[in-house]
Amino acid sequence: MTPFERYQHMLNGEPVDIYPRTPILMQYAAEHIGSNYGAFASDHRVLVEANIACAKDFDFDQVSCISDPYRETSGFGAEIKYHENGVPECVTPPLADLDEIEDLEELTIPQTENSVRMKDRVDAIKAYKKQLGETYSILGWVEGPAALAGDLRGLTDFLMDLIDEPEYSAQLLDICTDTSIQFALEQIKAGADTIGIGDAICSQISPTSYDELIWSRQKRLVDAIRSAGASVRLHICGQTQHLWPKLKELDINIFDCDHMVDLQLARATFPPKVVLAGNLDPVGDIRNGTPDEIKAKLNHCIDLVGTQFMVNAGCEIPSGTPKENVVALCEPITPR
Repeated sequence: MTPFERYQHMLNGEPVDIYPRTPILMQYAAEHIGSNYGAFASDHRVLVEANIACAKDFDFDQVSCISDPYRETSGFGAEIKYHENGVPECVTPPLADLDEIEDLEELTIPQTENSVRMKDRVDAIKAYKKQLGETYSILGWVEGPAALAGDLRGLTDFLMDLIDEPEYSAQLLDICTDTSIQFALEQIKAGADTIGIGDAICSQISPTSYDELIWSRQKRLVDAIRSAGASVRLHICGQTQHLWPKLKELDINIFDCDHMVDLQLARATFPPKVVLAGNLDPVGDIRNGTPDEIKAKLNHCIDLVGTQFMVNAGCEIPSGTPKENVVALCEPITPR
């Protein structure tokens, strides 16, 4: 099987030769080719070179366009500061002072072709498609409604708005959803077969706020991606079990499980068709563990989940991870 065939078979519930390997790499990938995080996040050519090198050197099944949370935020005018050895920084949340509904009515949703950083991600997908064809799955990426709202407003203000200003929050979340939809559709048009949705802040939101304000917007985003013919990978860092009663109703294909999530409970909660990915501790298991420990914990994950599974850590593979540990993570495992 080619990596793409293996990946698609898993999504379709069909037999695969080995479990697909879909780890998230950013700074690690940049350093693997002798570059740095700042170059990786600011230049799609570095991102593409790093991902392809890692996919071939470690035998991954997917290349990714994820780099940082601020692609869409920059489209709203945010200044992004790059760091060689750290995540890009949003200098000032662009909507920090827009705290009235009337302020939001003046906003214009950024168009991908007019935003340097949004266009750079689309250019990465086009480069992947040109260099790899149909050999690998190509993962596009958007910020989820809550994550983008938090990036635009500032996390503290956004979390307070959910409680104190629900009407304002609803309007902001609608703007964020519309932005993510058009950005996702541009990436699908460029050749992405899957769109990852990063909505990390949701792990810090109460079930009530999630059910009343977030879920319907996530659903609209997920449904738009699925209607365009792409698969959806939902990534929410942290503990998410308090959201599952509603979250499980989303029409997603893959759910990333962070390392503190109960995998057995996840398998019992989500529909059988949903592929679970994870959930080794990126630091404790992947960076600080041994190859034998990684393989043992990975096999334990498979015992808990069964066949609908993709190999991954709970989140990004961190910088400083020994090469032999990444090799161990991606060692082929035949479904039993």
